[in-house]
Amino acid sequence: MWRSLRPIGRSAASGGYRRYAWTEADADCRLWFRMQAEARRLDVETDRNGNQWAWLGDPTAGDAVVTGSHLDSVPDGGAFDGPLGVVSAFAALDELRARGAVFKRPLAIVNFGDEEGARFGLACVGSRLTAGRLTKEQAYELRDADGISLPQAMEAAGHDPATIGADPERLAKIGAFVELHVEQGRALDLSGDAVGLASAIWPHGRWRYDFAGEANHAGTTRLVDRRDPMLTYAETVLAARREAELAGAVATFGKIAVEPNGVNAIPSLVRGWLDARAADQGSLDQVIAGVEAAARDYAGRHGIDLAVTRESFTPVVDFSDTLRDELAKILGEKTGEKTPVLGTGAGHDAGILSESIPTAMLFVRNPTGVSHSPAEFAAEDDCVAGVLALADVLEGLACR
Repeated sequence: MWRSLRPIGRSAASGGYRRYAWTEADADCRLWFRMQAEARRLDVETDRNGNQWAWLGDPTAGDAVVTGSHLDSVPDGGAFDGPLGVVSAFAALDELRARGAVFKRPLAIVNFGDEEGARFGLACVGSRLTAGRLTKEQAYELRDADGISLPQAMEAAGHDPATIGADPERLAKIGAFVELHVEQGRALDLSGDAVGLASAIWPHGRWRYDFAGEANHAGTTRLVDRRDPMLTYAETVLAARREAELAGAVATFGKIAVEPNGVNAIPSLVRGWLDARAADQGSLDQVIAGVEAAARDYAGRHGIDLAVTRESFTPVVDFSDTLRDELAKILGEKTGEKTPVLGTGAGHDAGILSESIPTAMLFVRNPTGVSHSPAEFAAEDDCVAGVLALADVLEGLACR
């Protein structure tokens, strides 16, 4: 499966992946998912929001056990973030069939669409729509860097955008969702464990900072006469790092757009996107307030106009204690050891769905902690351990 999936959407220049929603690479990933499902005699469907489902058993029976993740990527992302959960789901089903497992509940493997938000700037679009956390009207307003709207992109890819929206009927038929994911940190590497369970997802969000100044000639404009928004942006980047350190949080300006974007031109506009995350809401609020206060102070000194827009926000997600305890018990019965439980600063489809259905997550060790990068890695032995853990969990939930 890795060999057949590896070339799709891979950049020869960076070695990373550019699998963006509703593009040719995305279509190829969707075809790969369908082929893997059909090879296992699963019934495949695409829901109203573009998420793919591969069913074993009757989807209408209710109380289904669902696993899976996503196949899209961040710009020049790694091979494991998302795809490991989908590949492991198919491999876990293969393992259960080899064991002769008899399913008493329907099982589904899912590929959620547009989880990373790389194209339209909002993460987890497929699961947000399904859970009613993103309205049809809000989705229709999403646009990529070329001005193409989400419905236009969906229609160009052959999906009817008129159908998108909340899908409570589907969620009502799911009894549990378990997402396996490569760890995006080094907690398991430091503890010496191959697999862990998630406790919670940190509250996190994205804020757009628009710094408006005055375009002018870079060679003839005196420094004292300039209204250069790049200076305010740079000072704000440093403020974000300082505020994050003070609060024990993380804050990152990882995307920037500059107008007119000329080497010999003072910018008229610098637009930067802040990603901020913290272990609790109070700490996150402290960071966001501190960064904005600093930015406004700098902007006032340099004669820069500043607008701050919150583009997305996800509050703290505490996964189902009941389901997590059940998974811990199942895994403990197999290994005789206690599975470590850890929090994460990364968002996931499981977090979006947690308000609607019982959800849980399994993490697979990442020896370097690197993620959202071509250097992202998980050792084969650890991936196999993840598959076996997922198979044990699915067997315990769906076959007893």
